[in-house]
Amino acid sequence: MTATYSRDSGEQVNGRHSQERPVLVLAADHRESIERDLYGLTAPATPLQAARISADKLIVYQALLDATEQLPADVHPGILVDEQYGATIAELAARSAGIIDLSMPIESSDQRWFHFAYDEDWTRHADFFHPDHVKALARDNPGLDRVQRKLQAERLAKVSSWASANGRSLVIELNVPPSHSDNYSDKGDQDRYERELRPKHTLTVMKYLQDHGVEPDIWQIEGLNQHDDAVAIAAAAGAAGRPGRCMVLGRHASHETLDHWLQVAAPIPGWIGFVIGRSIWWDALHAHLHHHSTAGEAQRRICAAYLDFARYFVSARNGTLSSNPDPEFW
Repeated sequence: MTATYSRDSGEQVNGRHSQERPVLVLAADHRESIERDLYGLTAPATPLQAARISADKLIVYQALLDATEQLPADVHPGILVDEQYGATIAELAARSAGIIDLSMPIESSDQRWFHFAYDEDWTRHADFFHPDHVKALARDNPGLDRVQRKLQAERLAKVSSWASANGRSLVIELNVPPSHSDNYSDKGDQDRYERELRPKHTLTVMKYLQDHGVEPDIWQIEGLNQHDDAVAIAAAAGAAGRPGRCMVLGRHASHETLDHWLQVAAPIPGWIGFVIGRSIWWDALHAHLHHHSTAGEAQRRICAAYLDFARYFVSARNGTLSSNPDPEFW
């Protein structure tokens, strides 16, 4: 089962460019970070703890299924889930007859540089559930160690070559954290980095990876604050006839920040959707974990949060965004 998406043909529809079907992904592929930061684990999960994490991730998936019934027909819901805690979800999504778009990570969790999960056995694991997309997380910045950057690019190029040879859609989740040289004299103003440097660094890193043979079908990009930056990054993804498109990466940002990022990117051809996880389900699972809500209440809360972002993205994409969007507009 491989999902395919048509490229923007340039055809005008009601004075606007036609765009491919939006893909709105609920991300739940967190492993070591969720063990540590949500469940408070300081050692590898016991079988009972692992079962609890898997059960909670299943709540997230059930919430997505509930939301799917309320989405417009031209919106494609997706799940990004790991094999370690989400194997059941992956199997269910793979059997959904294309209703749920399935992405799965191949990187080792919580590493500074990209390394394969399952080491040399990564291709067997990447293919096992027949996901629509294979996702690799890359953290990079032009100011980081040159040797490590090159080694990471070579590993990612190996994945890209494998994906191309085997008809797999490759997703690169690109994080561009500040390097030491990016710290400003005013104590390293993070907001200033986000506005002034991260978009430029993102473009530089994308070209660097492309020059090293990394050719993803989709780039998951940290949200952008300026229209021109989003246009430039979409152009870089599709440069020289490449098939690359972009999706807004949630980064556990606030609802207000995410709304702004979606508003910036959604109307621009080449930006096809979002990948949002913790901003949707973290608080609901935290409340359930600490017995402040039932599983059913957590599921309903996650469903509502996903639909809020879905409505916002679709409204921004269609040019119908208002300060108080009608929750029943679809």
